[in-house]
This record gives sequence, C-alpha cells and structure tokens, in this order.
Amino acid sequence: MTDLRIVVVDDHPVVRAGLRGILEGSPGFTVVGEAADGLAALEVVATAAPHVVLMDLRMPVLDGASAIERLRVACPAVRVLVLTTYDQDADIGRAVEAGATGVLLKDAPREELFRAVRAVARGESVLAPGLTARLLERWRAPKVDAPTDRELEVLRLVAKGLTNRAIGRALSISEATVKTHLVHAFGKLGVDGRTAAVTVALERGLLVLDR
Repeated sequence: MTDLRIVVVDDHPVVRAGLRGILEGSPGFTVVGEAADGLAALEVVATAAPHVVLMDLRMPVLDGASAIERLRVACPAVRVLVLTTYDQDADIGRAVEAGATGVLLKDAPREELFRAVRAVARGESVLAPGLTARLLERWRAPKVDAPTDRELEVLRLVAKGLTNRAIGRALSISEATVKTHLVHAFGKLGVDGRTAAVTVALERGLLVLDR
C-alpha cells in the first residue's frame, strides 16, 4: 500500500519536528511538507499534494480555521486533521464548520494519532474523546444576536487599549456613539464590562486579534 502523504502545519518548529519524527518513524506515513502558518500551508499543499494535512489552529498570518476554509475550495480532495488543545472550543467549532474532517488533541498517544490519520484519509470523521459533548453543548446553546461588525470593530480597539474618546477619533464617530456600541455589545455578549466583552468575544471566535 502507498504511504499516506502528510503535510504538517504548526507555528512551533519543535512541534513540527516532533510530528515528523513520530510519523516517519512508523510504516505507512511520509511527511511531504511543513508550514508555519495557514497562508504558507496553502502553498505547500498545492505543490506537495498530500492526502492529509495536520493543522494547528492558532497561528500567525492566517489561522487554521481560515486556512481550512480556503483548502476546502482550492484542494477539496485533501483531508484535514486538526491538532489542538482543550482551551480552544471556539476555534474547534470554526474549524469543523470550515471543513475539518477530524479533531485530535496534541497530547494524544501516537497510536491514536496514527488511527486518526488513517481514518481521516479514508474520509471518516474523527473527534477526540471528551470533545463531542462540549461541541454539541456549544452548538445547542440558545442562539442570541451577535455583535454587529461595527460593535466588534469597537471591541477590537478596546482590546488594543484605546479609550472611548480615542476609539471615536479612530472611527470618526462621537464618544457617545462609542458608548452606545459598547452597551449593545455588552448586552449581546451577556457581560457588564469592557474586559469581559473582549474576553467573551475572543472565546466565541467573534474577535480575532493580530499577533
């Protein structure tokens, strides 16, 4: 049987090297490329033609979920297995919705990784134990209005440490309008403060900050 061709995408060189060593140390796998961010991954996948991409989620330039969404259009035959940690529920949801075939935790035993890669290559969905209930709970939660683009724009500037007055100048709106946008965002996010609003928006994947 032909080896499964794999591309490893992670912004940490040690993680990439570790995955390459694990996979190439076992029969049936060949690592045909690596990338340190989602944008570079698109180029590597286009030239290396892998069966499976092992994709991290939080990376510079282009995050994993966004890269998966683009790969689904550019290379629909390529399967993506997300490697993540327990603290990324919002990112996991985005990745699955974007088209990831499987999700596995980075601390999974190597035999579990091998099984997941083979299953994903066959087009089978894989989800790490413990994540299923959490994702179902997230998706079954009552839907509420999400903050508007303008409200998220205000929150993005809040996250950068700008005052209401500075935000107003940056967006060419009055300070009173900034406060109104914040009040509306607080209500939609179920919080009562600026820091909490930014935190919740990040956790839900509504807000992505530049690294």
